Amino acid sequence: MAPCFAVARMADGSSTGASCSRERTRKGELDHIAVEVRFHQQAEDSLFRFAVTVAVYAGRIVFCRHESHAGYELPGGRREPGEDIRRTAERELWEESGATEFTMQPVAAYSVRNGEVETYGMLYYAEITRFGVLPPFEITTVELFPPTALPMEYTYPLIQPLLVEKVLQWRQAKADGCGC
Repeated sequence: MAPCFAVARMADGSSTGASCSRERTRKGELDHIAVEVRFHQQAEDSLFRFAVTVAVYAGRIVFCRHESHAGYELPGGRREPGEDIRRTAERELWEESGATEFTMQPVAAYSVRNGEVETYGMLYYAEITRFGVLPPFEITTVELFPPTALPMEYTYPLIQPLLVEKVLQWRQAKADGCGC
């Protein structure tokens, strides 16, 4: 089985990567995938198709399990027609985790390039203070992981570890007083 690899390009030109042995999707298994995740200072709002949130509760990162996916994933999803991208993030956080009280901040625009196709999303950070009942949609389980012991099994292993890393770097920079 051929390995897969993702490279993330930061706005400052630096890069980081993630690798895996395979990614499972609804359509089956893909033995070889090469994607590039890019972080942008800004992007045109009309480009955003997805919102993803790295949410923290009691110092632990929130991960969900979708009823038809084997791995863990961050709360997030597709933007509805006419929906504000922040509203997408808020709606998806509630739908996929049951979070009812939280603060949310934008972290970065990002894009995922797979061959000739590039899709844009907005990455958010949220601090959850209260969970309600998990809505009866597609998420079956919500689990909390310490930032030092994240899950090994991701639904999107070429993308989501890079999004978590970006948010952790962003949080550290804020803690260091960079004002970003």
